Amino acid sequence: MTENYLEPDDNGYYGPSKSQVKRDMHALQDLGKQLLELSNEKLNKLNLNDNLLIAIKEAQRITAREGKRRQLQYVGKLMRFEDADAIRHQLDVWENGSKEQAKAMHRIEALRDVLLRDDAALALFFEEFNPHDPQAFRTLVRNARKESQQNAESTEGSELNRKHYRHLFQAIKSIVEQANPS
Repeated sequence: MTENYLEPDDNGYYGPSKSQVKRDMHALQDLGKQLLELSNEKLNKLNLNDNLLIAIKEAQRITAREGKRRQLQYVGKLMRFEDADAIRHQLDVWENGSKEQAKAMHRIEALRDVLLRDDAALALFFEEFNPHDPQAFRTLVRNARKESQQNAESTEGSELNRKHYRHLFQAIKSIVEQANPS
């Protein structure tokens, strides 16, 4: 009969070192600190374990330094049973926005820039997205073009007017979102 023993790593250890376990625990506590700063609405969106949710809310309530430290250790201990990578990812999305959102915004900016330069692009835009009020959209594009022309002719020290430029962005964003609801 052969017994299955874990194979040691390159250094002869059979598991993570005590230092690594400690670093991992501190990382979970730091993640728990980030969770303390979230609103109840965002905490609920994370679908955390009930015990962890209660511990976080208790830590938010505690004001005494030592008591808060101990509660944070407890939160870190409970974090072992959660998917820390998924939580970190969601926090990153909330803090920085998702890559998909950034790509969508860049696409809308590129559409706006093309519409400001080219009448043929306006016709293609109407074919692809079919806005509900094409005349109002044409007027918005025309106003943004005039504004862009005025900004190009203005002197360096004068303030640029970007009102129609921003309105055009919002209109394109609205039309694209209606055409491609996600």
